[in-house]
Amino acid sequence: MGLIKALKSSVSSTLGDQFKEYVTCPTIDKDVLIQRGEIHHGDGNTNPSDNIISNGSAIVVPEGMAMMVIDNGAIIDFSAEPGTYTFDKSSEPSIFAGSLGESIKATIKTIGNRFTYGGQTAKDQRVYYVNLLVIAGNKFGSPQPKKITDEKYGMLEVTFFGEYAYQVKDPVTLVHNVIGANAKDTVTCEEVIGSQLKAKFVEQLTKAISIVMRKNKVSFGDMGLYGGDISDEMNTILNDSWRKGYGLEITDVAIADINLTDESMKRVSKIDDAAIFSNSAMQSGLMASATADAMKSAAENSSGAAVGFMGMNMAQNAGASAMNAANQNNANNQGAYNPETNQPENGTMFQHEEKAEEKQEDTGDKKFCTECGKEVSSTAKFCPHCGTKLE
Repeated sequence: MGLIKALKSSVSSTLGDQFKEYVTCPTIDKDVLIQRGEIHHGDGNTNPSDNIISNGSAIVVPEGMAMMVIDNGAIIDFSAEPGTYTFDKSSEPSIFAGSLGESIKATIKTIGNRFTYGGQTAKDQRVYYVNLLVIAGNKFGSPQPKKITDEKYGMLEVTFFGEYAYQVKDPVTLVHNVIGANAKDTVTCEEVIGSQLKAKFVEQLTKAISIVMRKNKVSFGDMGLYGGDISDEMNTILNDSWRKGYGLEITDVAIADINLTDESMKRVSKIDDAAIFSNSAMQSGLMASATADAMKSAAENSSGAAVGFMGMNMAQNAGASAMNAANQNNANNQGAYNPETNQPENGTMFQHEEKAEEKQEDTGDKKFCTECGKEVSSTAKFCPHCGTKLE
């Protein structure tokens, strides 16, 4: 029993009347995965039967669908290429895999359900169509906090929600495991995915998120940018339950938001604070901001500005000591802040500039102070040692 291509596109109802049976796929909702084909009996069939496909009948395969002929529960032929086919009982089974590739033929061979009846009709023959379109908009969420491993913050507890999309990649496996001996006319997505596969999805999503975070060295807050990577990891993790069990694959995962539990939020805050105070540049910025706020508060002190500034100076001294201790710990780090080398001593800034200026102008002979006898600059007008006016 095999399929022979008749037309590349669907035939009209008029042409369908020329066949003994004319099998088409009825209009299905987007939440339907498997649908039994409708058999239309042509004028040439004087003794029609809904469970028998006569030799020479036409079978239409629409876009976005895979079709398979099932004979007493066995898959005897398959096509994922759009068009109209003639059902020929005298020919060998033919597989039109289309974009699904050679793996479909291997699946049918593994199942071992391909056989013919030598032209004899079976007791029950059906045509099933499988939806190959991407089924998107499937919501997910973690009812309880899940643990993930963050590169920066370590073990965290998070809740998350979003949407995912999936697609039938192996319709033969799907029909074989879902239809089986219990023939049904319609199988919805909910019947296949249900609570069991959804639970496995959410359960393994936390693992996939942790793997992607580790591979890309990113934190949990950036996971919304790695939907494709998460999808790949999910297909690897869910291979046995989704792909091998039902021929399904995850095509996309969109995480709308990841929220930390209160305890994990405290942990993240502590680590962030520690990172700030271990960075010398950020310490200086915080110190400058705190000093500005302190000066404003001191000026508004109810006991007088002088008292306020005295308190501010005490706080500055304590802060400077703390910064000095932190900077000494970071002395081995490149670019570490060191007040001894990066900051002038009080009252020496202009003195250093003056000395530099004197050095540039001091090009004459040496001279000495007439009062104290010490050497002074040849351009000096006053002795820097005793203050005597020089001539």
